[in-house]
Amino acid sequence: MRYLKSAIGMAAAMTVAFAFYGCNGSDDNNGSSNTTPPATTTPSTPTPETPSRPVAEVTGRWTTGDLHVHTTQSDDARSKLATVLDEALVKNNLDWTAITNHLRTTLRDENDVAIAGGPLAFSKAMADIEIPAVRQMQASGNYPNKLIFSAFEWDMPTHDHMNVGIFTGAPLATATKAANQFEYYFTNRADTLFDSADVAAWNAAGVRAYTTHADAVKAVAWLRDNYPDTSYALINHPSRNTGKYSAADYREFNDAAPRVVFAVEGMVGNQMEPDRGGYTTAYVDANLKNRVYGGVDYVVAQVGGIWDAMLGDGRRFWNVGNSDHHFKTVGTNSSGYFPGEYSKTYVWLENKYSGVQAVLEGVRSGRMFSVFGDLINALDFNVAGAAGKSEMGGELKAKAGETVTVTIRFKSPEKNNYQYPIDSGINVNVKPTVHHVDLIAGDVTPRAAVGTPGYSKETNDSTKVIATFTAADWKLDSEGYNAVTYTFKAEKNQYFRLRGTNLGMNVAGETQNGNPLPDAKVTVAEDPARFNAINARNYNDLWFYSNPVFVTVGS
Repeated sequence: MRYLKSAIGMAAAMTVAFAFYGCNGSDDNNGSSNTTPPATTTPSTPTPETPSRPVAEVTGRWTTGDLHVHTTQSDDARSKLATVLDEALVKNNLDWTAITNHLRTTLRDENDVAIAGGPLAFSKAMADIEIPAVRQMQASGNYPNKLIFSAFEWDMPTHDHMNVGIFTGAPLATATKAANQFEYYFTNRADTLFDSADVAAWNAAGVRAYTTHADAVKAVAWLRDNYPDTSYALINHPSRNTGKYSAADYREFNDAAPRVVFAVEGMVGNQMEPDRGGYTTAYVDANLKNRVYGGVDYVVAQVGGIWDAMLGDGRRFWNVGNSDHHFKTVGTNSSGYFPGEYSKTYVWLENKYSGVQAVLEGVRSGRMFSVFGDLINALDFNVAGAAGKSEMGGELKAKAGETVTVTIRFKSPEKNNYQYPIDSGINVNVKPTVHHVDLIAGDVTPRAAVGTPGYSKETNDSTKVIATFTAADWKLDSEGYNAVTYTFKAEKNQYFRLRGTNLGMNVAGETQNGNPLPDAKVTVAEDPARFNAINARNYNDLWFYSNPVFVTVGS
């Protein structure tokens, strides 16, 4: 185990969900270029130890899902709805998925057939085509015990994409009219794409806003005012383009609606693109903040960066990972893996909730982690002191000088989905192996006031990798987890988070002092060879990131 005393520096849309479908659910309520597979490595098995942990009451369950998925109802996607759901829920065994098509005009239906009389405003196409199609599939016996809800990706004025979910009713169900109203107010769709009576009523009630940053904040405030507990607005692929967000923008959105804007898609999708994640800005030093690092957006990958600055404010602001699936390979082009194939987000759902409400409350709670290439498939990360134990997303209250114990336990599956050649059905049968896990900590201090330099600060200078653990440190416990603990004296308000990887500390072109380096573009010219090179790049470079747990010190 390595203890590091200083921070390791690194160079430097949101989707809208409204409907859900599932068992007993209401459907509508208008309220590198290497193509060679890696060598199989199997670590030695440590001797099991008897855990000292007491048996806890089971109050929920871990689930896997994807919040950012497109079908042919998006103009730039090529996967049909049934194909996406088969891959996500059957082949890759996700428990739930959102369908998140673009909030633009729609020309094609879920089967890639031109819509008669089209185009339609997407909110209408969602209500009239997508939702009924999913309802029919599940009524016919497909996807039993799986949760599917509709969503859309909004082109946020002056920024990039936002993921906004709106629900209503008891139990929570689709708010299709709210989707339609949101599209009218906060996009430049023509009036003629909406019902004339609705247009008259909406014009009487408010003013359209779809041009400026202030308009983007108005949209978030509209969600807060109308759906304060039953909506979300998550920031997708935040650094994909230059100049789209400042640190102050993140803070302002969160301040405007902290229960709505509470997460960023740091582990981005579109991983099958030559420019990993679809981050195509020029490969120059000035754009290092607009690269991905081990497939992860700079906002999250940089130790002490914007995410850590937000956490240092004490903000409950989380990281998620998604597929952003449009298609995998079509002709000479490649885009992203299918949902659950390469990227997974694990979310803890409390048994007291069901359906969409369970997912909404789970994601909002922050008890979740995200992973590439099934590097791990279970994570128990908590801090414990005299007052009890707190999980990811939670807060432990401790007295000054009190001993606090951090527990890290994880499992990895016997293999992942890596096939060579790609999509050949021939699995490489490599067991994903964690090389090391970093424990990262940062101080939590009072928030800076709006308009002050601190409100625009992009860094948290206190954030450090405080310990690094390898197989020499963790032991296999009786439940099959690799387990390790770390203790410290509580002296100040802090948060703790994890990242782990299959890579060594200094792998040429991949890591430096344990930090991920910016991903290089795959430049192989021939299409099949390029697809295999992209796939090899991704499966040789695996990471997981936890969400934080907070420790607050009192007298």
